[in-house]
Amino acid sequence: MTSPSALSAIAPALFSALRQHNYTVSGISDLLGEAGTAAWHRGEPAAVRRHCPEHSNLGLLIRAFLLKDVVPTARLNELIGAPTVAALCDAEGRIAYDVIPHVINDVDRWVFSDIDASLTQRIPGPDHVLGVGAASLSLLNTVPLTPVETLLDLGTGSGVQLLGQLGVAKHLSGTDVHNRALDFARATLADQDSIELLQGSWFAPVAGRRFDRIVANPPFVVGLPEVGHVYRDSGLNLDGASELVVSNLVDHLNVGGTAHVLAAWVHKDTERWQQRVAAWLPDTGVCAWLIQRDVVAPEMYVGTWLRDESIDPRSPEGQERTAAWLDHFVRHNVTGIGFGYVALQRIDADSPADILAEELHQDFSDPLREEVSEFFTRSAWLRTVDADDILTSRYMLRPTVASEEVRVPDADSGMGLTTAVRRLTRLDGPRWSHEVDEHLVSIISGVHPQGLSLGEIVELYAMANGLDVTVLAPAVVGAVIDLVRHGFLIPAELLGE
Repeated sequence: MTSPSALSAIAPALFSALRQHNYTVSGISDLLGEAGTAAWHRGEPAAVRRHCPEHSNLGLLIRAFLLKDVVPTARLNELIGAPTVAALCDAEGRIAYDVIPHVINDVDRWVFSDIDASLTQRIPGPDHVLGVGAASLSLLNTVPLTPVETLLDLGTGSGVQLLGQLGVAKHLSGTDVHNRALDFARATLADQDSIELLQGSWFAPVAGRRFDRIVANPPFVVGLPEVGHVYRDSGLNLDGASELVVSNLVDHLNVGGTAHVLAAWVHKDTERWQQRVAAWLPDTGVCAWLIQRDVVAPEMYVGTWLRDESIDPRSPEGQERTAAWLDHFVRHNVTGIGFGYVALQRIDADSPADILAEELHQDFSDPLREEVSEFFTRSAWLRTVDADDILTSRYMLRPTVASEEVRVPDADSGMGLTTAVRRLTRLDGPRWSHEVDEHLVSIISGVHPQGLSLGEIVELYAMANGLDVTVLAPAVVGAVIDLVRHGFLIPAELLGE
């Protein structure tokens, strides 16, 4: 068994052998079947083993790489080569690292990391390097795939975000404070050319440089100012890691460049979370979308992260850690911890900051990457128009918009049904939903990119229904701004972009 620093030498040959024997997400799923695959995802090794025939080449690889079983060395040598086996196996003959298959942008990839606790009993050490978890995947799905010249992955870890930008960015750079993480990243990216990996803290390795795109999954765990595990603890107090990253992004972006970050922030009774996170950004030169995906109570937060490091909250150590962590939250008036995405774009330095902070708690399945790109385009358009421009513009109603009307028994008459609420809902992307009235539904039903302007539609509708257009038009403008921002209505002049 070699150290992680030597894994990049054997990685290309290993990738070739794994591809040849179909050690891929689809190959494993096909062999294990529905029940075995579900057991794999639930972390139940004995159940996986029952669906994994030893006599097949792929079955042997699954037992060796996923289940960490001791398998016949001679057969493993035949499949992946004796030098590779010698580099990967420990003294007991078990694979000593995780080499996990993933499908990233429709391409089979493999990610090197330390062994996690999904299928083996494992307590992560202080220098543990993560593979691909739920947070990494959620960030992958929010980063656009539009081509750029330069990209920075801040805190690259095992290199998964760089995999997500292969063929998208011409020049890729990754940084990490943790040399062990960079060793795994070099192995993950060993079959790729000209990827720059730099060691150092935060933005120090790229001081003075600017990029077209930055991605970051920093050690954002909210807690005491100490480092127990490098992959999750920053040593900064509370949400200091998220603040440090978010507040420095604009200085490292080219004009028009964007950044995409996972972050966490504390909730306090004395301030709104939106104000807290917005305060991390400059007053000018930035357009930002702050999305809170979840918020949890301090007690649940602490228990979740204790289990992440395989500490039972019921154990003496777990109880001591819980008390210290929660006491720290009480001292700092923390009532909850929010988690979500920060997407921002550097705009003209003289332009006032354009910041939208909102919650996104509804279920959705579409990746957000296209939505993020559209958000910046829509926001740029909104910054250039006033109320008159909005009324003189033409729009297209997004094809995935659905109208919903909820009717309930009419309590006043005691018979029949009456409309309680009307909604417009997007059936794609983040599945936004807006409550509207019958007037707005009728007005936007008349929009067409080659048809009447919004103002002309409003005037005709007001005339036909005996409404005061001077009252109706401002209300429609306000509603349309929100509908454009969330992509229900698309200005005609943006359709060609």
